Amino acid sequence: MNAERRMRAHTLLEVLIAMLVGLLVLAAAGALYHAQRIAQRRADDAFALRDAAGTALMLIGQQVQMAGFRPLDVGASSSSSSWSPVFGCASARMRGDAAQLQCDSVRQSSDALLVRYIGDAVSTWPTASGQVSDCLGQGVGMPAEQPLVANRFDAHVSPSTGEPELYCEGSGRAGVPQPVVSGIEQLRVRYLRRGDTQFVRADVMRPDDWRNVVAVHLCVQARGEAMHARVRYTDCDERVSVAHDGRARVALHRIVALRNASVRSDDRASSARPAREVSQ
Repeated sequence: MNAERRMRAHTLLEVLIAMLVGLLVLAAAGALYHAQRIAQRRADDAFALRDAAGTALMLIGQQVQMAGFRPLDVGASSSSSSWSPVFGCASARMRGDAAQLQCDSVRQSSDALLVRYIGDAVSTWPTASGQVSDCLGQGVGMPAEQPLVANRFDAHVSPSTGEPELYCEGSGRAGVPQPVVSGIEQLRVRYLRRGDTQFVRADVMRPDDWRNVVAVHLCVQARGEAMHARVRYTDCDERVSVAHDGRARVALHRIVALRNASVRSDDRASSARPAREVSQ
């Protein structure tokens, strides 16, 4: 009888140990699955961040490369010579029409950028009706016409979704900006003037300086999903900050040259000199 009781006791103890080991294995598997899921979410979020920031830089960069474009059959004496290829606002919203632009300061606002060029069937994608298109694909002017295209970019919070987005307002529907890239919460633009060696912000530019811009430094900051973790990041102003909302952030930079920047008269004269006078 005692031997039988000891046997039952051993069996019960073995069952308890087996259950405990099984629970430990399940807990370890659950913790490993949870850690892998978090790691996968962070990896997907990091990829989405860089994809959004890269897309925003590509869209703005393509427009900046076109800034100041004027077809050969459009004479310099036309109205196209009265505007600057780019114009910007530092930490402000851009207001007014193309002839009377002004910057309205907004707290914690991103920069605003205006890009202008003469559109034709080569510089833009024509619409189905043969019109020149703006940054949103909207028709500008009349079919077969070469109108002035003015595209404005800025980043702000969407009033409908509450998420930050990169917006573009094309001259096809002036005053009606549309989101083009989601997750972009900051846009910083700096300008390089002809003869300078450093990029400056828009609030340093004088009215006559906008015609002498030869390159633009773009920076966009993208915001990810809430991960409930404090994350350190470097913003577009090169400041190291901590995200207290648990969202990862990434800032990407790009320098774009204005391919159609106007050449001053003295530059034309120097370029017209014989090759033997040019130092190597």
